[in-house]
Amino acid sequence: MSETRRGERVNATREQILAAAERLFAERGVYAVSNRQVSEAAGQGNNAAVGYHFGTKADLVRAIVRKHSEPVELLRRRMLAEAGDSTEIRDWVGCLVRPLTGHLAELGSPTWYARFGAQVMTDPGLRQIMAEEALTSPTLQRIVEGLRQCLPDLPAEVRAERADMAAQLMAHMCAQRERALAEGRPTPRATWHDAATGLIDAIVALWSAPVTRDAGTGGNSDEQGGTRS
Repeated sequence: MSETRRGERVNATREQILAAAERLFAERGVYAVSNRQVSEAAGQGNNAAVGYHFGTKADLVRAIVRKHSEPVELLRRRMLAEAGDSTEIRDWVGCLVRPLTGHLAELGSPTWYARFGAQVMTDPGLRQIMAEEALTSPTLQRIVEGLRQCLPDLPAEVRAERADMAAQLMAHMCAQRERALAEGRPTPRATWHDAATGLIDAIVALWSAPVTRDAGTGGNSDEQGGTRS
């Protein structure tokens, strides 16, 4: 067998394993699925195929994340080019939300990536993998900076808290919609584009919400948009 054909077979096998793992992890949870089950679902007679091609389960999760990161990154670049130096929170939140929902729409139906992402987000160790991948994304860093410039007075701890809330909202609402579509159940919004609009509305409201001082310090006032008097 030529090196070219061998390389093609290896790549095809890797893609089959990634697709099977993503589906099983999405439906059952990452740690409820063994490498053997992934190998069998991928049509591999060798139960050690997952370990041979990817290494540990964490390595396999990272490979699935990276498989989807590139197309999402491309969509973000396009949106960031349109946003320019906007001072509108909604524009930056749109750059965060629409690339993911747009990617899910482009994948067709059924998809598993949103549910896979939600499963990963619930595990501290695996969630760190997604966090590490995000830190290497120049587009995500630009979105973070854009939001910071829109809300310069938001306290650092509140900023971190709301970023986590926004991430959880995106992950689980997309997973919920994806699950409903897979099961043939009705969804509140007709399309991924419309679902993104609802998410953006909610996340903009989250970022713009007033910040309440700790009542234990004697303060009890609300401060719109994180602006302290």
